[in-house]
Amino acid sequence: MLSAAAAALGAVPAHAAPQADTAEVDRLYQEAEQATQAFDKAQERADTLRREVRGAQDLIARQQQHINTLREQLGSLAGAQYRTGAIDPTVALLFSDDPADYLDKATTLDRIGSQQEGRLRELQSAMREIAQERTATAGKLAELEKNRKAVATHKRTVEHKLAKARQLLNTLPPAQRAAFGRASRDDGSGRLELPDLTGLIAPAAPDARASAALAAARSALGRPYVWGASGPSGFDCSGLMQWSYAQAGMQLPRTSQEQRFAGRHIPLSEARPGDLVIYRSDASHVGMYAGNGQVIHAPYPGAAVRYDPVGMMPVASVTRP
Repeated sequence: MLSAAAAALGAVPAHAAPQADTAEVDRLYQEAEQATQAFDKAQERADTLRREVRGAQDLIARQQQHINTLREQLGSLAGAQYRTGAIDPTVALLFSDDPADYLDKATTLDRIGSQQEGRLRELQSAMREIAQERTATAGKLAELEKNRKAVATHKRTVEHKLAKARQLLNTLPPAQRAAFGRASRDDGSGRLELPDLTGLIAPAAPDARASAALAAARSALGRPYVWGASGPSGFDCSGLMQWSYAQAGMQLPRTSQEQRFAGRHIPLSEARPGDLVIYRSDASHVGMYAGNGQVIHAPYPGAAVRYDPVGMMPVASVTRP
């Protein structure tokens, strides 16, 4: 693939400007990918906070209903005490026409008093809890608003860089633009030297879950790269990994940086189908090892999910979920 791309590029008259433009497009795509992962992380946190806020609001509503019930019960108990006449017990006994009847009533009043005291303590505890929950919910709402702004900022950053990259691509000669679309990308820090694995029989996946995830990734071949998307109609790089493993019954984190630590690290030489290959020192790109020195990944906007050589970019680590 790289040889074909180089040959296509060689057919274009050599001058500095197109080469510089191609490098700039690569740089913009890389920066857009970094911003996409930041967007994904902020969006995931915002979604989590929304769920937590909804749960907290439901809890507060239930607590408020409990408080209202306790208040009604206390009102009933207070009314019962008032109707029986809350005077000094000794005086009441002295003037009672039927001391035995009075003592029976006094026992009932004592029980009512104990119930009232217990309800009061329960009410005080419930009111403290609801105040704490409201304070915590207010903090989550403030964090949610902060994350909402972060999502909007990252979205603007991605859209700006992608628009600039498309603008630069449109200025390239057609042959060079086509060659760029076929070529694997590099971030300029050098490629990893890999043994020639083509033609070899691909090793088996380490387990049934990895095999199912790889089958899901293969089923997504040809679907478009859509930044911020996690399927099923489009994917960004980490969204494809998350979706593929979800089809196998495993929940991966949303971003490539988090996916880097979502399992056991292994050497690239021991990679097996279904393993996650993390690229660049900032872990801003991820693909799934498919065997025979190939990965399946969502490359960049304008390109579909596809196979590429595992050494298309510098490999940072390999993770087996």
